[in-house]
Amino acid sequence: MHSSEPISDPGRPFSSGEGIGRVREVILALDPDGSRFARVIRETIDQLLDGQRTGRFRWDDLHKTEKTHAGTLLEINLAREFQFADGAEMDFSIGGLDVDCKFSQVLGGWEIPPEAWNGHHICLVIWASDQQSAWGAGLVRASEQFLRKPNRDLKRQLTAKGRAGIVWIWEPRMPLPENVLLHLDAETLGAVLASKSGSERIRQLFRLVQGRLIGRGVVATVAKQDDYMKRLRGNGGARSTLQSEGIVILGQYERHREFAGQLGLPLPGPGESVSARLVQVTPGDPRMKALLGDLYWAVARDGEAVKPGPFIPHA
Repeated sequence: MHSSEPISDPGRPFSSGEGIGRVREVILALDPDGSRFARVIRETIDQLLDGQRTGRFRWDDLHKTEKTHAGTLLEINLAREFQFADGAEMDFSIGGLDVDCKFSQVLGGWEIPPEAWNGHHICLVIWASDQQSAWGAGLVRASEQFLRKPNRDLKRQLTAKGRAGIVWIWEPRMPLPENVLLHLDAETLGAVLASKSGSERIRQLFRLVQGRLIGRGVVATVAKQDDYMKRLRGNGGARSTLQSEGIVILGQYERHREFAGQLGLPLPGPGESVSARLVQVTPGDPRMKALLGDLYWAVARDGEAVKPGPFIPHA
């Protein structure tokens, strides 16, 4: 066992805290606010859905084998993101301790394999719900006192005591970057997806879904084309064509983020964009506003005249 914890009696139950504090500290040092974990989970789900080729955006659209593969894919992506070394017996070595990585879309539904509970190893249990746009991750020791009887595959789930014994790194209410297609009403979703043109679908997406962060995976799913991000950019993409309607698309660039913040819009992170229709206002207008050159701009109200919007430089 690759661990600094001596085991004089392999049959004895571990207390839930042994070694867990060390693993938790290492993970938090790498990702203090959980933003990297959230991004990896989002990208893993998008990778499974493969919307660019399939058009899928719902977890239930995945085949059973794809859902089964989700945990393995998340493990691979986390190891790549955080440079976790392979464990001697488990998935990762973190802080010198073997750690098994388990994922479930059902909170508490983790399946602990025999190699984990035979060695009383630490398990990194991760939950995420695309429908709820939420996730969480914690640590628990695979001890007899925390596990149900084995199923036919010799895997075991946590008992109520085991679930209560999870030491959460991030409570299971952390925000997962939203898959906005899941939360559009039927009429809006139909209007976004109706056109045979990928470029027009992207224009409709940013025309109809304003003020909400839209991730790269959603853009890929809607465009269903190679170089899907090109349909979003300027020089003929949605960013330039929607400008005539007063709609600006702000991305992850620092100047764009500053502009979004001044307007009270969500701040785009890596691979994210947000759109809004803007109008020119006077300095005394009470709305949140952004200064560009010598002109002030604010998010348009319903009924305000549609006029061309500003060009927002990247820097």
